[in-house]
Amino acid sequence: MGFLAGKRAFIVGVATDRSIAWGIARAMHREGAELAFSYVNDKMKERVEPLAHSLGSRLTMPLDVTVDGQIDAAYELLKREWGALDVLVHAVAFAPREALTGNFVAATSREGFRIAHDVSSYSLTALARGAQPLMAGRAGALLTLTYLGAMRSIPGYNVMGLAKASLEANVRFLAADLGPAGIRVNGISAGPIKTLAAAGIPGFRKMLSRVAEIAPLRRNVTLEDVGNTAAFLCSDLAAGITGEIVYVDGGFSTVGMSFPLEAGEG
Repeated sequence: MGFLAGKRAFIVGVATDRSIAWGIARAMHREGAELAFSYVNDKMKERVEPLAHSLGSRLTMPLDVTVDGQIDAAYELLKREWGALDVLVHAVAFAPREALTGNFVAATSREGFRIAHDVSSYSLTALARGAQPLMAGRAGALLTLTYLGAMRSIPGYNVMGLAKASLEANVRFLAADLGPAGIRVNGISAGPIKTLAAAGIPGFRKMLSRVAEIAPLRRNVTLEDVGNTAAFLCSDLAAGITGEIVYVDGGFSTVGMSFPLEAGEG
């Protein structure tokens, strides 16, 4: 029996089988959780439903996190089908493509800033508000995904770094607010992984190469690495952990200085 047996988890943000959210879903399924999935539009529905079915889930629903009515409808469906909820995985982030192209000052418009923060940060608060009643009396857990760009300037990450910084503050405030109700809130700051979202970041291949070269583990992390950590954080094994950002990046965030390797060095 897995350590998530008996838990019901709502996964928001699966786009393809290379999504970090999909790695999380697989790990949670392996550990016995029952899963529900959302998709943002009909195009994504065609991708998400077969993936959900492959993990034995028939509970899928449309959910654009910028539309409060769709958030309400999603939770109404979960209430009818399940009656309660144990886990919410928030794997949602977006900024207009032009906001991620060129230097930060020139690329950051008022509208791009608004969109990035609405979709990438505020949506966690909105989803938490809807999840709270369904987690009443249960050891609920919320989990979101962030990135090192919240703490350090990363070339090409631009306004998304600001949105992720907001998201990390969101984790702390939600943890303080929901903790008395027994609901934990944490984030995972994953190293770069080849995903659909990452494809929009200029120079991403160079980023992967650089991280693998200097991270203490000398490799990039995988969907399985992140999924396993997520499953743990949302389980009762992590009952004493909340308000934290857990780095799953091969140790890259701990390195203060690095030099190119000389021939023969490992």
